[in-house]
Amino acid sequence: MAEQGAGQVQPRVYTHRQIMVILGGLMLGMLLAALDQTIVATALPTIVGDLGGLNHLSWVVTAYLVASTVTTPLYGKISDLYGRKKVFQFAIVVFLIGSALAGLSQNMTELIAFRGLQGIGAGGLMTLAMTIIGDIVPPRERGRYQGYMGAVFALASVIGPLLGGFFVDQLSWRWVFYVNLPIGIATIALVQAVMVEPLDDRHRHRIDGLGMCTLLGWTILLVFALEMGGRDYAWGSPVIVGALATSVVLFVAFVVAEQRATEPLIPLSLFRVRALRAASVISVPLGMVMFAIISFLPLFVVVVLQSSATDAGRVLTPMMLALVIGSAIGAPVVLRIGYRRMCMASFAFLLVGATLLTRVGVDSSQFDVSVAMVCVGIGMGFGFIATTLAAQNSVDLPRMGVATGLVNFTRQLGGVFGVAIGAALMLTTVTDRLAAALPHAHIKASELLSPQAAGHFPAATQDIVRGAFADALHSVFVAALVIVLLGMLAIALMPGGKPAAIRDAARREPLPEAVLPDGETLLITPTAVTADARGVSPPG
Repeated sequence: MAEQGAGQVQPRVYTHRQIMVILGGLMLGMLLAALDQTIVATALPTIVGDLGGLNHLSWVVTAYLVASTVTTPLYGKISDLYGRKKVFQFAIVVFLIGSALAGLSQNMTELIAFRGLQGIGAGGLMTLAMTIIGDIVPPRERGRYQGYMGAVFALASVIGPLLGGFFVDQLSWRWVFYVNLPIGIATIALVQAVMVEPLDDRHRHRIDGLGMCTLLGWTILLVFALEMGGRDYAWGSPVIVGALATSVVLFVAFVVAEQRATEPLIPLSLFRVRALRAASVISVPLGMVMFAIISFLPLFVVVVLQSSATDAGRVLTPMMLALVIGSAIGAPVVLRIGYRRMCMASFAFLLVGATLLTRVGVDSSQFDVSVAMVCVGIGMGFGFIATTLAAQNSVDLPRMGVATGLVNFTRQLGGVFGVAIGAALMLTTVTDRLAAALPHAHIKASELLSPQAAGHFPAATQDIVRGAFADALHSVFVAALVIVLLGMLAIALMPGGKPAAIRDAARREPLPEAVLPDGETLLITPTAVTADARGVSPPG
């Protein structure tokens, strides 16, 4: 690798064997973060049944997503100051502490707080592994090594739901978190033993603290209003109105802060590129639909279909497997048909899958649900690869990481809002249905999520609860269908034509010189890995 400028130290050169040894430690680290995105979903119904607090179910997911989303951009800058190896190990330690405490949680408040701590560590695991690969591997060879990382995410996506169900049924839901401990300890030991600090030249950065605080503030307040409005507080109450108004003010402050920041958390100037802007907008409904379905479908399988957590894992697995397959076959196809047509194919599959989900009920089978999930998974895979490649191919090579990160950021942000909206709809419907059917019973819905507790209630009561949850989750699936329909409107923003022509046009679009200082990478997630692994040539 050549020198990058006067006064900079030339990076050391690694052999293939050295890279593979270091890669082993990085892959274990990424496995931790990748598993935790899917393994918890199948355990959620049992967790709520044990700890109570059904009203706070969505925060178990959103706390992790918000924390990892906000902190991920900071790890690259901090590792520039203190070294990749130390900061990567620090992220693992934070993640493991969060995992251990989450497993020891005695109530939902503790679990939500510790899930947030997990997310802070996960933000570093995801981005630093890819950043280190960029440090030690020449650009032309990165696709091959990133393909191995993509395989880790594919494996975690498929086995995560199954492992979660197995731990819940055979051991305890707490093992969903405890399983991270031996993997994490082995990762720290391996990184300490084999990894040589890849960064010789350190860069000083200005941390965008104002951007991080305002982003965290408006996101949390908006999620709070969406979940609590109309249920715990009236929509016109001072609490909800105040939360929404403050969220708007903080959002405006966030935009102003990012425009003025020397090194912004989210480079808003990249939205000037049409294909990247379209990919970011389309990624929002993709994230909303994906995380809403993953978060609430296990509840449907366990409560409405009265199946085990392992069965819930089996139902989610087809979706995750279809997502991986859709990404794999979508990469070469998108080069032939273009981004817009691939997005149309993506939302067509999502439309079918979401429609099928709105038709499931108390008399449905696991097979009925699995068919719908395969359609959703293929649609997600097509959508992820189309938006990722549109982002990567719309900018020059130095800005590819931050462009990919921008798309992944909007997808995760969409996931946060999708889970919040789904929780609000589900909880409102469940509460209304139970209050109407059992006005004098004073039964908390979360009590019937525990197999031990549910057995003490009459069969007729359990049937009423099944029906209430079926209606509630039907409203979630209908909302997912509406989001898909709205997302289809956003496809018009994506440029038509072949990717090569769009890429050539994008090269001529002027971009601010200071968009991406020091070649920094913002957010790297499995979709970026998949795109590179398919051998797509980047621009520049």
